[in-house]
Amino acid sequence: MSWVAIAASVVLIAFGGIGIDLMHTEVKRNKIQNTLDRAVLAAADLEQIIEPEVVVRDYFEKMSMPDALTDVTVDQGINFKQVSGTASMTMPSNFTELLGVTSLRAEGSATAEERIANVEISMVLDISGSMKDNNKMANLRTAAETFIDTVLVPENDGLVSVSIVPYSEHVNAGPAITGQLNVNWRHGYSYCLEFPDSAFGSTELDTRLTYQQVQHFQWNFFGQNTLRDTICPRYQYEQIQAFSQDPADLKAQINSLQPRAGTSIFLGMKWGAALLDPSTRGIVSALASDGDADAAFVGRPANYNDVNTLKTVVLMTDGQHDRSYRLSDWAYDTQSEVAHWASYNLWYYLQRSVNSYYWNSFYYQKYNATLGDSLLGNICDAAKENGIVIWSIGFEVTDHGADVMKRCASSPAHFYRVEGIEIENAFYSIARAINQLRLTQ
Repeated sequence: MSWVAIAASVVLIAFGGIGIDLMHTEVKRNKIQNTLDRAVLAAADLEQIIEPEVVVRDYFEKMSMPDALTDVTVDQGINFKQVSGTASMTMPSNFTELLGVTSLRAEGSATAEERIANVEISMVLDISGSMKDNNKMANLRTAAETFIDTVLVPENDGLVSVSIVPYSEHVNAGPAITGQLNVNWRHGYSYCLEFPDSAFGSTELDTRLTYQQVQHFQWNFFGQNTLRDTICPRYQYEQIQAFSQDPADLKAQINSLQPRAGTSIFLGMKWGAALLDPSTRGIVSALASDGDADAAFVGRPANYNDVNTLKTVVLMTDGQHDRSYRLSDWAYDTQSEVAHWASYNLWYYLQRSVNSYYWNSFYYQKYNATLGDSLLGNICDAAKENGIVIWSIGFEVTDHGADVMKRCASSPAHFYRVEGIEIENAFYSIARAINQLRLTQ
């Protein structure tokens, strides 16, 4: 064999050996990095009760690398924990020493963070008349209580706010909220506001607008002079409860809800979305100063681009949109007329006091099912465009009702179609999902 061949063979062997040295170092580096990754993730778990550095060191002990760990740093607060670690190992070289390298180092670093995001929740609950059937209201109460107990745990204190928006034919926002707006007040029986159709293209609650108060009368109970189902709900337990973290107060309201009147899902969704929109921040601050919202939530709703805030609507219905009527302007013009219709069912009065030829002149149809579906689609789209996560529940609904609710949801996976006691599983599943979404690593 020639000297050239021998020299070439030696060079090849040397380079092969160098490759082995480098491969051995890479294997060690991978072992260090994988151990670090798992260790800091475990240490950053907010439910981890062991000190973060102890957790990380334990991982390296179990991987027979106790001396490799060089540093562990921890940064934590009430709603977050961040753990960083570095590690290295020095290995003697074999073949790389031929190049003047006497040792090789395998190093790794990793950081993990778990953070509880601020969460703003609007529970938009259907209390329309059909909820009296098949034990639906009782099932809703149980399900909604389960939801409250799941999201309002002690460790979420000051972080998770819940607003309840009961809706039927309309939404009673209550005097505290409507008192912060410009309203053309006609009566003091209830606190519902009319929205222009254009308002459903945005989640904003326009505080510059002068709103018209919804007429207080009943049209949808034929033949009896009862005012049980006025267009606007009138009892305090039917009003919006905004930005609370008190499970007892929230569950007390839920357990007071009673089935009534028709179904206007789009109005419930409008208010639910508005309570997550920064345009209502001043209203929430005013509510908090008056004791009508939790003081911990002054400054909410957060901006849409706040990476530490999750905004979500849980929208539930057992039906689909229906028609809704209003009195003609001429019939609801004076205070005596306002007082009159607060005392008389429309149909009862017309049948007994007005020639049937003139009945149609007393009222007009403001909404029908088609328009309701369209307005709901508009406000759902606006909410999703702003990053609001929408969960929807169709509770013993028709196929059409299911389609409308599925379209509103953030995705098909965010829609639940349930029967009977399945509604509790739906609310619990959503609550668990929200708890997972608020944990970011």
